[in-house]
Amino acid sequence: MKIGVVTFPGSLDDHDALRAVRLSGAEAVPLWHGSDSIDDVDAIILPGGFSYGDYLRCGAIARFSPVMGTVIDAANKGMPVLGICNGFQLLCEAHLLDGAMIRNAGQQFVCVDQRLRVETKDTVWTCEFERGQEITIALKNGEGNFQASPETLKRLEDNDQVVFRYIGNPNGSANDIAGITNERGNVVGLMPHPEHNVEEYTSSSLDGRRFFESVISFVSARV
Repeated sequence: MKIGVVTFPGSLDDHDALRAVRLSGAEAVPLWHGSDSIDDVDAIILPGGFSYGDYLRCGAIARFSPVMGTVIDAANKGMPVLGICNGFQLLCEAHLLDGAMIRNAGQQFVCVDQRLRVETKDTVWTCEFERGQEITIALKNGEGNFQASPETLKRLEDNDQVVFRYIGNPNGSANDIAGITNERGNVVGLMPHPEHNVEEYTSSSLDGRRFFESVISFVSARV
């Protein structure tokens, strides 16, 4: 199985994501923002960082990178896509996911080992978790305050599209939302960084492994 990781100008967690993919047993494929090719990968990760310096809004410029046209088309056809932190912001800008990110409550950058509750396992990226499971994933952001209209929030809740919820909301996100999915369940975005929780000597938990194990299980079963 091949999982592609897109590098944008300003990406800083792309190599961590590539390493996490390799440690999971899949083939890691670097993808470039300036190319419209995704090299026949089976899944795509949009990593964390500060694409294009976060000018205008986080992810607003990266959304128009050549590769994103291909990513959007592939996602709409069912390809698994995971957006981590800046990648989540980018998925919202690309309208693959609902809602938007604003500055954290209190205008403070947050960097903590964050407790989360798994709200659904019915996605490509969470099928190896259990509903209600509590996990710890590294969190680091300044604009991770997820917001949406009351109507959108109700739809996300009613459709079981809230994937992760903060236990102790660190940034003011509506309904304690830390991650969501699209209706199909193949596109997931979250602010915490599962790629930082895959090795014992660098992380407080190994809960990030199950994200990558989930997509590998899903694609393997589909094949």
